[in-house]
Amino acid sequence: MAKEKIEKKQEKKPIQKEVKKETSSTPSSQSKKRLDFGILHVQSTYNNTKVLLTDKDGNAVIWSSSGSLGFKGAKKGTPFAAAKVGETLAMKAQNFGLKEIDVVVNGVGSGRESAIRGFISKGVNIASIRDNTPVPHNGPQPKKPRRV
Repeated sequence: MAKEKIEKKQEKKPIQKEVKKETSSTPSSQSKKRLDFGILHVQSTYNNTKVLLTDKDGNAVIWSSSGSLGFKGAKKGTPFAAAKVGETLAMKAQNFGLKEIDVVVNGVGSGRESAIRGFISKGVNIASIRDNTPVPHNGPQPKKPRRV
């Protein structure tokens, strides 16, 4: 019983690439979701400023921060950087058709007010501004002095 060598020939079929043409009725820069009213959350710390735009249910739509715009180090916490964050977020929000916002401010940084001013410079109305900064109620009790 000798082992026979079996050779199989594989037929190579030419691969045809299908090219799909995207025919969309709306341009890609237009977003599909419309947003008339939103909530703007501004979190401003000493080191950074983050701005988040949500719908009225609290679902995040778009966000930006001074670090994501390219500011580094101590420049992230400046009012100028916060104003730029507000402006870029307002430009993105214009694609959604945003008309009116509520503002919730959180934190003690220097970019609190300038982020809001940068956002409304693009023509969005503010319904209300609420400060949600946590305030300590005298904090934890200090350690008692050591008896020697």
